Amino acid sequence: MKHIKVADLMTDEVVSVAPGTAFKDTAKLLAQYDISGVPVLDDEDRVVGVVSQTDLLAHAAPGPDTSRQNGTEAEPPTAGDVMSAPAVTVRAEETAADAARLMTRRGIERLPVVDVEDRLVGIVTRRDLLRMFLRPDSEIRRRVTGEVLTEVLGVPTGDIDVHVVDGIVTLDGHVERRSQLTALLSLVERLDGVVTVASQVTARTDDTATTHPDHARHAMPW
Repeated sequence: MKHIKVADLMTDEVVSVAPGTAFKDTAKLLAQYDISGVPVLDDEDRVVGVVSQTDLLAHAAPGPDTSRQNGTEAEPPTAGDVMSAPAVTVRAEETAADAARLMTRRGIERLPVVDVEDRLVGIVTRRDLLRMFLRPDSEIRRRVTGEVLTEVLGVPTGDIDVHVVDGIVTLDGHVERRSQLTALLSLVERLDGVVTVASQVTARTDDTATTHPDHARHAMPW
């Protein structure tokens, strides 16, 4: 089954900076484009770090003025001085669901998208990933009935009723074997746009509790 890839949702025009970009210039870019962070690229467009609003604010916090104590004037900080490294990135061919889980796990708002050589090819944000859950109910129902039930599980048309409202999938009917129930739920839950699944599907036969004949014979009391 086809899943939405990061490449389907990412923006390929990315605001970025170099390690030597001045602190103030980096802050201006975030304000100008109303973004929460920018990737930092080396001379070959490889992502070496990310500068976020949090990084800038942490560096701007007041601290001891060591330059005066030493009698020297400190160099202005650069993006390379304040960036978070190594950068958390994602590949364009990874699924949008995997990118969403990575963002949630790492607590970040955006992910630089890179190719196999870690060169920047785009950016994907939480807002971009939310589009994954805005798929029409009719499209989700078509994929459940066509891809999951018919193509993968081979369930005859009419054996299972499928209803989808606001991404919530309700299943009612029957399958031939009990082992199909687990596969059915797993496949439907993984479809892009599905919020949750409520299933009342039953099985005609139980093929999950098989007993080996030799085991049964030796287990008999004498």
